[in-house]
Amino acid sequence: MSLIAGSYEKFIWGFKLKSLKPNPDSQSLTLTPLFSYPSHLSSITTVATAGSAAASGGSDDTIHLYDMSSATSLGSLHDHSATVTSLSFFTPPHLSFPLNLVSAAADGSFCIYEADPFVLLKSLKPHRKAINDVSLHPSGKLALTVGKDECLSMINLVRGRRSFYCRLGKEASLVTYDGSGDKFYMAMEDKVMVHEAEDARLLCELENSKRVLCVEPGENGVLYTGGEDRCITAWDTNSGKVAYRIEDAHPARVKGIVVLTSKAGAVADDDPYLVASASSDGVIRLWDVRMAVKEKPNPLAEANTKSRLTCLAGSSLKSFKRPQIGKSDKKEEHDAATEGV
Repeated sequence: MSLIAGSYEKFIWGFKLKSLKPNPDSQSLTLTPLFSYPSHLSSITTVATAGSAAASGGSDDTIHLYDMSSATSLGSLHDHSATVTSLSFFTPPHLSFPLNLVSAAADGSFCIYEADPFVLLKSLKPHRKAINDVSLHPSGKLALTVGKDECLSMINLVRGRRSFYCRLGKEASLVTYDGSGDKFYMAMEDKVMVHEAEDARLLCELENSKRVLCVEPGENGVLYTGGEDRCITAWDTNSGKVAYRIEDAHPARVKGIVVLTSKAGAVADDDPYLVASASSDGVIRLWDVRMAVKEKPNPLAEANTKSRLTCLAGSSLKSFKRPQIGKSDKKEEHDAATEGV
């Protein structure tokens, strides 16, 4: 499992989770640094990862690309002319590497890239003002965006154009689909709205005590939220109630949450249910959230970057090693992934 975090100080941080003991039943874990260096010219605003591929965007209008398995830089993309505000990879279920990368920026622009190699396929402007966040549907055919123009947009990624646009009446800072794509969530200040994906019908509202800064869907309708309350809250989105909460998970604002072991659907039942969190004081912590149901758990692992973290992303415990394939095999695999699109 790997984690990547960005900071105000222009530094990108990469970590790998390792066990301190050879005993597979042991939960003694450590976050081992992979790299840390000032990859951007100014603050980093967003990060994303899929398998061994990772990307970061910053207020220098640039996207930087990384290979987490070899801890190397893959170069940069310069197609935006404003701060890059959100990034997201799409990986088909049967592939071990991402097929596409999408990005959004503070000038309302939206870019669609092919991820191998990284080539710009389409650029459009679905919002009049800055885009705050973007979320890809699990099918890879649709994306939702929310912006400072207080609007929600749906983008058809197959045709590369906006297919839906509506006013919300209030600015949403975050948007994300659940793992199935049947629901999506929007954060507005201290509230998170749960919507039906098919018709955007409002199902319930999740009311937090303070502003929500990050959301992350889990398994079985669970949604994790974090923010200015310094807690990690797990919501049952079917009932709209709190399932459990890690009180005072950090001494500062929670800026990012990543659910690690539910991805890829290949984690054994006896493995700890791992959730990583990052705070603005530079600390990254790893939790077994099953323990939070009974009492406040202690972090399984912790790393202090001593910087002001702004964002966090991670891949699952399973190793995503890209197969060595030739051009003809690569084309067949790509065609199989996009069949019917």
